[in-house]
Amino acid sequence: MVWLAVWLLGTALAFAGVQVRAQGTGSPEALVKKVTDEVLTAIKADASVQSGNPQRLLQLVDEKVLPYVDFEKTTRLAAGRYWRQATPEQQKALIKEFRTTLVRTYSGAVSSVKQQTTVELRPSHYPPEATDVVVRTLIKQPAGDPIPVDYRMEKEAQGWKIYDVNVLGVWLIENYRNQFSQQISQNGIDGLIKSLADRNRQFESAR
Repeated sequence: MVWLAVWLLGTALAFAGVQVRAQGTGSPEALVKKVTDEVLTAIKADASVQSGNPQRLLQLVDEKVLPYVDFEKTTRLAAGRYWRQATPEQQKALIKEFRTTLVRTYSGAVSSVKQQTTVELRPSHYPPEATDVVVRTLIKQPAGDPIPVDYRMEKEAQGWKIYDVNVLGVWLIENYRNQFSQQISQNGIDGLIKSLADRNRQFESAR
């Protein structure tokens, strides 16, 4: 799941009301290439990121990914019908803990990024007027098969934003929607938030 980690670092998962600054990134493909290249460069240049340092990973997400991802939409879709039942305070807390959870979960995969790792855009097919598209890429490593990673993007007033990612055939939102639904049905929205927060704190204390 290397590139889920990379996507998070380059974006992600974003998610806090930061406006997209899309100069020179008018097409969704150009934006994906810009973000992934910048994230790869940052990972390769920072030993603390490569070692999975959670605070440095979060900082990198804020700097390199946040402006280009609609993490509120990611969280809303993952929560499904329960999102409308949450108060604004619960929604804000869920976004925060989910973002931290994603970075925590995939931080170890960042160590797999090598100096020779590259991103290659694959052909994407959608009508010119489309406002919701999938951009396809391949992550190439010095050893092993290329890893297909697809980004689901929506065109907003400020430009294109990423809101979902598919790594090796698994969409992020779909994967977490099942987990969230089960947790909320058993313990409510506050129970889900508490569960995520507890696990995040355990991860921090273990480091």
